[in-house]
Amino acid sequence: MSKDQEGHSAAYERIRSKKTLGEILEVATSFEKAAFDFYTALVPKVSKNLRYLVEELAAEEKEHFDLFDKLAKDPQVEEQIHQQIQTPVEDHRFSDYIQLPDLGNKPDDQAILQYAVGREDAAMKQYRELADSTQPGPVHDLFEYLANEETKHKRELEKLYYETVYSGGPGNN
Repeated sequence: MSKDQEGHSAAYERIRSKKTLGEILEVATSFEKAAFDFYTALVPKVSKNLRYLVEELAAEEKEHFDLFDKLAKDPQVEEQIHQQIQTPVEDHRFSDYIQLPDLGNKPDDQAILQYAVGREDAAMKQYRELADSTQPGPVHDLFEYLANEETKHKRELEKLYYETVYSGGPGNN
């Protein structure tokens, strides 16, 4: 392979590793909407022990979706929508969570919690990287806020997972 081809390949990889802010916001909005729809549909199927949690998760995802919707209408963001941003390392994993699992009609608490912890972890890492790669302003602030929110959610879910798996259920200490 010639040096010209190698340079072309490296340049292509640099370009491919970036997305527009608009593309990133579109994926993030889909991520939050998919989660809201998933948790909302899951509420009547889960055990009473986890129903409150699934309802809270649905409400939080709806709030995140609404934040993205509001951000997309912000005039400052409209000016930046075509700006190229480095694609986070976790981008593929984040996108994977748009495809929702089929947990059946009677999902067990452990499966729900495993999915939720994995989802929060992917979101936390994605939003943290996006916050680190965006300029100060409303987009950066939203990604920073969401990274912190997802970190809190992940910790809460991990604690509940531990209680459920190792202590026989939530609140059974």
